[in-house]
Order: sequence, then structure tokens, then C-alpha cells
Amino acid sequence: MVVISSFEEYKSFEGQVLGVSGWHTISQEQINKFADATLDHQWIHVDKQRAENEGPFKSTIAHGYLTLSLIPYLWKQIADVRNVKMEINYGIESIRFCEPVLVDSEVQLQAKVKSITNLRGTVKAVIEAILILKGKDKPVYTGDVVFLYHFN
Repeated sequence: MVVISSFEEYKSFEGQVLGVSGWHTISQEQINKFADATLDHQWIHVDKQRAENEGPFKSTIAHGYLTLSLIPYLWKQIADVRNVKMEINYGIESIRFCEPVLVDSEVQLQAKVKSITNLRGTVKAVIEAILILKGKDKPVYTGDVVFLYHFN
């Protein structure tokens, strides 16, 4: 894990891959809870029997937005940004979904610091996020996430 305590330290990682998170298994229980939270109960996510019989993947799959929602959790395994008054999830840019995530698959996040900008005391970090699917060459998604930090 990389520890970052200031704008200058963050800036020193610009253009570099910071690392990868640990593996996370996406269970049917997690998919079902996400469906309940988002009111998205499409059968391809929650109906195991129908997905096996009628679905193109012969399995239920995770919601794309579920996989995106893992970014903060997995990011915290890669970088420990300290000495901040506030951290804001500011946005997601240019996300492209490339590969479905079947139930019980393992994923991990690879994070690269694309740019670090000091906006009059607010640090804007653009992180290239690639969600890797264990055993597959094609990523689940690629894109940029933007965090804002107010360092002490």
C-alpha cells in the first residue's frame, strides 16, 4: 500500500501505476443486496435458474454499477491518503464496460495516477481505474475516477 500525505507526495506518483488491490469475490448475496438497494432486480442478476437456462452467460452476473461501486473499497487497499480534512468522490469519466462479471468471480482494481492538480488548495486526483477479472485477459472496465482532497 502506498501512503500519501500531501499534494507534493501525490504529485510524485503522477503517471505511475500505484498498485493493485486484493482479490474480491462477488457473491450472489452481494448481487442480491445491490439489487435491493438500487431497485434493479433484472433477472440476469438475481434469478439463478432463469440465467442458467435462458441467459447468454449461463450464470447470473453482477450489475455494472455494482462493480463500479467497489472502487472506493478497493482503492483504499492500494492507497492510504492521509492528512486530509475531506475526501470527495468527484466523478467517473470515460468508463467502458468490457467484460461481464459472473457470480462468484474474483476481481481486483489496478490504479494509475493520471494527473494531480492543485486547484487553489483542493487537490484533484484523476485515477485510471482498471477492474481486472481473475482468469481473463479483457478487463471488466477501464476509465477514470476523480477524487478531490483537502489536505490539512
